[in-house]
Amino acid sequence: MVRSMDGNEIRTLAGGVNQSRVRDHNERLILSLLLRNGPMPGSDIARHTGLSPQTVSIILRELERDRILARGEPIRGKVGKPSIPMRLDPDGVLSLGLRIGRRSADLLLLDLTGSIRWQRQATYPIATPQRIFRFLEEGLAAAHDALPPAGQERLAGIGVGIPFEMWRWADLSGEAAREFRSWKDIDFAAEVRAFADLPVFMVNDATAACHAEHLFGRGKEFRDYAYFFIGSFIGGGVVLNGSVYEGNRGNAGALGALRTTGPQGESQQLIDVASLHLLERRLVEAGIDAAVLWQKPQDWSGIERHVEAWIGQTAQELAKAALSVCSVIDFEAVLIDGAFPPSVRDELVARVRRYLVHQDMRGLIPPRVEAGAVGENARGIGAASNPVLRQYLLDTNAAFALR
Repeated sequence: MVRSMDGNEIRTLAGGVNQSRVRDHNERLILSLLLRNGPMPGSDIARHTGLSPQTVSIILRELERDRILARGEPIRGKVGKPSIPMRLDPDGVLSLGLRIGRRSADLLLLDLTGSIRWQRQATYPIATPQRIFRFLEEGLAAAHDALPPAGQERLAGIGVGIPFEMWRWADLSGEAAREFRSWKDIDFAAEVRAFADLPVFMVNDATAACHAEHLFGRGKEFRDYAYFFIGSFIGGGVVLNGSVYEGNRGNAGALGALRTTGPQGESQQLIDVASLHLLERRLVEAGIDAAVLWQKPQDWSGIERHVEAWIGQTAQELAKAALSVCSVIDFEAVLIDGAFPPSVRDELVARVRRYLVHQDMRGLIPPRVEAGAVGENARGIGAASNPVLRQYLLDTNAAFALR
């Protein structure tokens, strides 16, 4: 077990090996360790990874030469030479993230430590490809000013987080449905190449949120867990063996498709009964402008009565869903986050815990139910982290991992 600088327990990463043929694996292992634990001297890195001190020293020198790592302040002990912790250089790797929603888009610039350097947001009646790619092109030009000196060469790429099969919105018809269907055959890499020479990394938006939580949030505390993110619709992610598991086609953790039962006994999906579009519908029926849900900064202080009713329904469904996923994999925790104020998230989690106590748990070990820590920006941060994850960090579920 490893402890972070604040004393909290963090699950250890898989051990390394010393053969030169897997140096790429070992570099990723060290970078991932430093991302999770913060600055560490080479001796500690060797102890936690199982790599030899010589191997660690060689890798650290190369990563420092490449300006991905930087030296921290020497730490003086009682005897011997002071140890020098190595840390991630925030400017060492930068990446862009585009989060595409039903009526909105976010573009942000992320550094290697997960800090947002720059962000731009836009809302639309309908987020069509034409609008989104115009937003991206204009945003990339504006983001250039936020780059540090020589930052262009440090860009790892652009990650795009978009809902799975976005063109299939169940509650749309007519012209709106036709406009959404225009997403079906979009070649994102080709569209981006029209105005930027950047590699493109696609990811499901809810999976992207799970990546953000795992890299920069409470994912450091757990090895295996299920993750729910509630936006206009609900989605999720699955973490196994310390990495986000995306599945054969990138659609693992499609938790919004979990089956549930409607008030008349009809079969429904979780997406139909535990998403923010239901709260949006409540507001419209009450004659309230639902745009309040998507305004930044978020302020839901005038709609508490409607939010309270929505939390009650959503918590019941999430309690059942939590047990459903744990009947397949014995998750140690279920994390819940979403595009809502932290106070709403905390009340929703507290309510799920209470409802869980009254569920039929025969044959199951109830999981811990915890609040996510990244918040409404999780999908954009996760999209931006995807180029870094694919090229620099260890993923025990990816093809490059040792078997």
